[in-house]
Amino acid sequence: MIKIYGSPRSSAGRCYWMLEELSLPYEVMPLDMRNKEHKSESYLQINPNGKVPALIDGDFVIWESMAITHYLAKKYQSPLAAQTPEEDGLIMQWSLWSLVDLQTPTVDWLIQEIFMPPEKKNPHVIEEAQKKIPGFLGVLEKSLQNKSYLVSDRFTVADLNVASVINILTALKYDLSSFPNVKRWMGLCSERPAMQRLQKLREA
Repeated sequence: MIKIYGSPRSSAGRCYWMLEELSLPYEVMPLDMRNKEHKSESYLQINPNGKVPALIDGDFVIWESMAITHYLAKKYQSPLAAQTPEEDGLIMQWSLWSLVDLQTPTVDWLIQEIFMPPEKKNPHVIEEAQKKIPGFLGVLEKSLQNKSYLVSDRFTVADLNVASVINILTALKYDLSSFPNVKRWMGLCSERPAMQRLQKLREA
């Protein structure tokens, strides 16, 4: 059985989402982050970065959440995976864009807003992050014009990976009303049964 390390509330969430999309059985491996179990010698044998997520599928070990979603879709021949080299390129394009560009200021804001004690919050970091986000959302907005999904006309790994970043903005109460295409597309993503199961896992 597949084993996954990391909470569904962390960046591992997109991996849980993919597992739920594929209806694959999996075992959640407990990892006490407060007691630094992710830095333990045993876990470093699985992910030498000492971070989550990590996934074990038989004898195969893989880490980095977006690499995991790509692997699972391809390994289990999901319709979410690319069907042509062109689709593969576009799925990689959007996945890397969401990780490198959109997620960077989003997580900067999240850390300050949620994880920093009030006396250590840096308003400048939040302000700078909030300045960058609309430009990235504008790119996504334009790309979703007259389209239901990012690649071809079906939900793919690209949508899952990008939507997982937008979900962080949703948690931060970001107003998407200026980006109607993004808001409509997120509605489609959020209606997926696998996404709704992920939400229940996060609330548990």
